[in-house]
Amino acid sequence: MGQVHEIKETRSDVEFLVNNQYTGEKTVVVVDQDKQSLFLDKSIFREQPEACPFLRYNPVDRKSYCTVHRTRPEICRDYGCWRVLILNTAGLRAGRIMYQRTFVSEDADLTRLWMECVDPLDEPDDKLWEARVTRILINTGYSVRK
Repeated sequence: MGQVHEIKETRSDVEFLVNNQYTGEKTVVVVDQDKQSLFLDKSIFREQPEACPFLRYNPVDRKSYCTVHRTRPEICRDYGCWRVLILNTAGLRAGRIMYQRTFVSEDADLTRLWMECVDPLDEPDDKLWEARVTRILINTGYSVRK
């Protein structure tokens, strides 16, 4: 998304006017209050120079975060990228795992399950971690698409 979004104007330390370089759509975004300290760390751009200007990686929990998630542009809301898609018992999208281990969901039950059973997993090998997460999800009634 770094090639899509360009910061056109810095309005404050946490508020920006972003331009979608393909559509010309302009959006005011604000860094989420709980991610402001993370936003200050720009080290992600050493390894991923074309990353979205608001993406940050937290080495403590080994997750990536959209630091403007609450006010993100519409294209980001519609973007369906995932590493693992999580479906509920009705077959509807309940959440997804993106990038390395970034979890996104608006489903309260799935979020609670994630916090209780997945967050505590201490598995450094990504493939083994994904296999364990998949088993947890399937054993609790969810299905996954990879």
